Amino acid sequence: MAASLRLLVRRLARLSHRSITSAAANVSCRSGCCLGPSSSRCLSDAAEDRNTHFGFETVSEAEKAKRVYKVFENVAQKYDIMNDAMSLGVHRLWKDMLLHAMHPQPGARLLDVAGGTGDISFRFLDYVYYQQERQKRRATGSSQSLSWQDISDKYPDEDRPQESRAVVCDINKEMLKVGKQRADSMGITSGVSWVVGDAEELPFDDDQFDIYTIAFGIRNVTHIHQALQEAFRVLKPGGRFMCLEFSKVTNPVLASLYDAYSFQVIPVLGEVIAGDWKSYQYLVESIRKFPDQEEFKGMIEDAGFCCVQYFNFTGGVVALHSGFKL
Repeated sequence: MAASLRLLVRRLARLSHRSITSAAANVSCRSGCCLGPSSSRCLSDAAEDRNTHFGFETVSEAEKAKRVYKVFENVAQKYDIMNDAMSLGVHRLWKDMLLHAMHPQPGARLLDVAGGTGDISFRFLDYVYYQQERQKRRATGSSQSLSWQDISDKYPDEDRPQESRAVVCDINKEMLKVGKQRADSMGITSGVSWVVGDAEELPFDDDQFDIYTIAFGIRNVTHIHQALQEAFRVLKPGGRFMCLEFSKVTNPVLASLYDAYSFQVIPVLGEVIAGDWKSYQYLVESIRKFPDQEEFKGMIEDAGFCCVQYFNFTGGVVALHSGFKL
């Protein structure tokens, strides 16, 4: 209830700010336009006039949000298969490298935004479980004087550490549906929850999570700066922001080959495997519109994060950005 009320307050504040800004702009540009009963319509028109990119197209912000939702609604059932096909399976290594850099410990609470089918969260739970078992073995080795009953009582047998949780938050219900199906098929019945939510207006209270991840999702957000501010808000002091995203290739030869593969092969794979050329054409174009490593690093710092750094994977095809809320 508290989270819902705070979310409502934030939305009202943003709407008020946008309305005031739009009204001021309309008064200065079209004198008299917003007088009388037509004022609300003018504000709506101003909102529709704000443009952004959808791949290489220029569209209104509202139109982009609708189109992005439709893209992932269309590809949800084939999303994981296409990830393997497009990256030749390398995406699995990139995600494993994210987890090793994260190095979460038992008790950590993860928010996986745009987490859709659960890849990062499932890896998180496995990694934490491994860390807990490792700590148990170490403790057992250092407690040779204890009886087996003492050891058993001290370290009860649990499938997964109850104190660690992953929250998968995604705006697309179809992606979450596929993620839940995967969890069921893998026998994961605890430690993960699924929440429908917008990265720009997260339905969580302040200072709730130890780690925030967003993998291959932030380039699809309409207002990236707003998503970064929300990430900062929901992290606890000392919490870590981690973003895995396609970036700018640093080697000219690799860049040329990568472009040829992206534009000539990936949309074809999308048509053959998922029956959707356009969605994968957009995904390829959206990568080219995303800020490069240094620019995105600056955006993360502007949101308030400290100790921001990035690591290039596969020559910059993908970059892992990391920062802390201090």
